[in-house]
Amino acid sequence: MPRITLPDGKVLEFQGPVTGAQVAESIGPGLRKRAIGVKLDGDEIRDLGRTIERDCAIKIITAKDDDPDALYLLRHSAAHVLAEAICALHPGTKLAYGPPVDDGFFYDIKTPAPLSEADFPAIEAKMQEIIAQDRPFVRCELSKEDGLARTEGDKYKRDNAERAIARGSETISFYSTGTPGQAWEDLCAGPHVPSTGWLKASKVMSVAGAYWHGDQNSDQLTRVYGTCFADEKGLKQHLHRIEEAKRRNHRKIGKEMNLFHLEEDNPGQVFWHPAGWSIYVTLMDYMRQKQREHGYVEVHTPSVMARSLFEKSGHWDNYRQNMFATESEKRDYAIKPMNCPGHILVFKQGLKSYRDLPMRIAEFGSCCRNEAAGALHGVMRVRGFVQDDAHIFCSDSQVESEVVDFCKMLIAVYADFGFSKDNVLVKLATRPEQRIGDDASWDRAEKALGDAVLKAGMKYVVSPGEGAFYGPKLEFTLFDAIGRGWQCGTIQLDPNLPSKNRLDATYVSEDGSKKNCLMLHRVILGSLERFLGILIEHFEGKFPLWLAPEQVRILPISDAQIEAARALKAKLVAHGVRVTVDEKADMLGAKVREARLARVNYFAVLGQKEVEAGTVSWQNQQAEKLGTPTQDEFVAAVLSEIAEKRLPKGFAAS
Repeated sequence: MPRITLPDGKVLEFQGPVTGAQVAESIGPGLRKRAIGVKLDGDEIRDLGRTIERDCAIKIITAKDDDPDALYLLRHSAAHVLAEAICALHPGTKLAYGPPVDDGFFYDIKTPAPLSEADFPAIEAKMQEIIAQDRPFVRCELSKEDGLARTEGDKYKRDNAERAIARGSETISFYSTGTPGQAWEDLCAGPHVPSTGWLKASKVMSVAGAYWHGDQNSDQLTRVYGTCFADEKGLKQHLHRIEEAKRRNHRKIGKEMNLFHLEEDNPGQVFWHPAGWSIYVTLMDYMRQKQREHGYVEVHTPSVMARSLFEKSGHWDNYRQNMFATESEKRDYAIKPMNCPGHILVFKQGLKSYRDLPMRIAEFGSCCRNEAAGALHGVMRVRGFVQDDAHIFCSDSQVESEVVDFCKMLIAVYADFGFSKDNVLVKLATRPEQRIGDDASWDRAEKALGDAVLKAGMKYVVSPGEGAFYGPKLEFTLFDAIGRGWQCGTIQLDPNLPSKNRLDATYVSEDGSKKNCLMLHRVILGSLERFLGILIEHFEGKFPLWLAPEQVRILPISDAQIEAARALKAKLVAHGVRVTVDEKADMLGAKVREARLARVNYFAVLGQKEVEAGTVSWQNQQAEKLGTPTQDEFVAAVLSEIAEKRLPKGFAAS
């Protein structure tokens, strides 16, 4: 007799096993009509038709674009329909794997002939035909033996079934759509929506190459991407966002603004040009000042360190595939992929007392990670990078206050870049399968982080199994001007690296005994390369004045005003303003157009009248005339905007 607890705390009792559909019906017929699935105990998503035999908490999932659970169900089901459509149009197609992903879904397939975008209209037409028929998704659950027999002769499905059994599954499930004898079937663990009619807002998006299990030595497959939303409005908004993302692409804008370039012969390494490096250094200086205000000391550690250090830290065993290694004089070394082992060595120099804690050590250290070539993406995913990295060495009793302070610092920093403090998603990433340390230390660490983020006035969701190998972490996702999420900040509680069994970072406690400290790994921006890429797209290259590589451009109308323009430039430069003078013999209109294309924030036009009056004709990026202040008033206004870190005019914080 299962007891079902609803989100509002109300408890429903049933005389025997009950389906999700029956639970929804008991709450109200209207909800039953809108329901597409259920979520048990905040973890397991199921079809409406599956039976529930135990006491549990239930969320009824309805088709809404603002519910990740609903999108998961819709997109998983749309992947099933995509596969059916391709199989119908291309007989002999073999299906490998088709999961939902961020913003959509994909299906890895092997077709008799290559697919291209030219095939999309026919595939979409076939999908809409299946969707219009509103066929029910029907689950069939078989024993391991019968399930394996059903996959006989299909290499990919057989492998998927064997993997499910290896993970502990006692049954193998299949899903079909259609009437008996005419149904199309796919091996699948589920869950799915009640019927194909829920999938009207679906679209095929792109096609790419893939490998079976991601192994370049295995079968080459075709990956077809698609997306699905609860309604056409959500789909249209998504397609608009994609077009906006193309327009804001950081590689395109980076080239237009001459910020950086990438070399084919040096993949994953960024060549920063003067304008791009100006923004980069401004970011670094900004974070350096913020860290000073919060009690951090800055250090610098070597980029190449002995392999033995990374063996002691556990990185060699748990992270070796992402590290670059080298050798000298018969000794093995690694180019550091992170700064934490070096910071522990700094901490260990000299005896530390409880009075020295917490010790906050920061470094803008160059790191290298051996990312797969296919994963590299402009400056967003690179092999060589710098983080606003820091490590806090503290006692058990100091963890909460340190995490609270970090959360407040993070929110303040994000606000300066136009990311709303009310729209930051926090995830608590818990212990992964591959980890060091015992369960008791993980229990304490996970609870400490969860309690601290609540104390900081923020909510969080749990991300099971996504912690680092040495400890759990809080992950902070911000949302840009077009609504895309970017996970940037993180703070990780690590009882293992500084432990006696690893790098043995100790302090003398109040009772005179030696104790191992805890360590908090933390970043706010993360990789400066990636964060700058995010900012380029967030602002479409039109940076806030304090960040902009060229803040002011002085436009003399004729050669007669060039000396006055140079004098005004010197006055601005003396205050640290990044300013140029356009001395070309072009007409003023051409100079203004060029400055706008270069995304310069302000133009100071100087004609003979302005020179004689000691004023400037002031215009902004939109070529709006802002008046004719005196030169001193203009300089003061520019400096005030820089100091206040104001957002660009008309820019709405996300």
